[in-house]
Amino acid sequence: MSGGLFALLDDVAALARLAAASVDDVGAAAGRASMKAAGVVVDDTAVTPQYVQGVAAQRELPMIRKIAIGSLRNKLLIILPAALLLSQFLPWLLTPILMLGGTYLCYEGAEKIWEKLSGHHSEPPDAQAGGDPVETEKKMVSGAIRTDLILSAEIMVISLNEVADEPFLSRAIILAVVGVGITVLVYGVVALIVKVDDIGLSLAQRTSTAAQRIGHAMVAAMPRLLSVISVIGTAAMLWVGGHILLVGVDELGWHALYDLVHHLEEDVTGAGGAVAAWLVNTTASALLGLLVGAVVVALAHLRPRRSASANS
Repeated sequence: MSGGLFALLDDVAALARLAAASVDDVGAAAGRASMKAAGVVVDDTAVTPQYVQGVAAQRELPMIRKIAIGSLRNKLLIILPAALLLSQFLPWLLTPILMLGGTYLCYEGAEKIWEKLSGHHSEPPDAQAGGDPVETEKKMVSGAIRTDLILSAEIMVISLNEVADEPFLSRAIILAVVGVGITVLVYGVVALIVKVDDIGLSLAQRTSTAAQRIGHAMVAAMPRLLSVISVIGTAAMLWVGGHILLVGVDELGWHALYDLVHHLEEDVTGAGGAVAAWLVNTTASALLGLLVGAVVVALAHLRPRRSASANS
């Protein structure tokens, strides 16, 4: 009797260890997948605050909550099933689709640089639209969720490519964890960003001199913070997009470019170590991303001019 009990306890302990190991594996895989999608995550965090510009302070958090719920629906109900079916039945399409997403990232990064250099900036999406405030808010939330669908698709496909060799169920769990985790992270940070100035104003109105100084500093820091986030987001898009293309062309059989970067990494590894090699790879990826993005931006701006010339 006691022997059977101890054997049962041993089996339970073994199962517990196996379950814990599985949880650790899922967590580690989700972490790796999330890191690969870092560029899109930063971009998502930088883009979303635009959708609540010009909105009454009491409506900012409710709007962000609606956008976050829409983002979860995008990831879990639309993108996740499609990505899993794709990886199960048409895995060879992952690399081309990933490269399309990488090209889009390069275009977005290069477009931001072009806007900065040329002085032409796109208007915030529906932020200043007139009319019924309720309808305006609905349009703004809908626009944010549509934009999120593109960014979320890139995040999930990048993450899926990182765990494509995992079993089907593990893939589903990992992608769900990544989707929920990134959504909570992005919109939690966005909520904090858009309320920093309100918190600062509240502190600035207190009687304490220290609180007033902190409050004024927080309000003054907000434009700089948004600028820094925008710059980091642009750099991350070019780096991640370029790296996706660099690896993608190698997987499709065009090895020359990837081999060149790899040889450069090997040349600097002895002198500067792994950090120097990473910097070489990152710089090369960003330059490739900038080049590809610049070509797409040029084509995008050239097409309207041709249409205008044809109509005149």
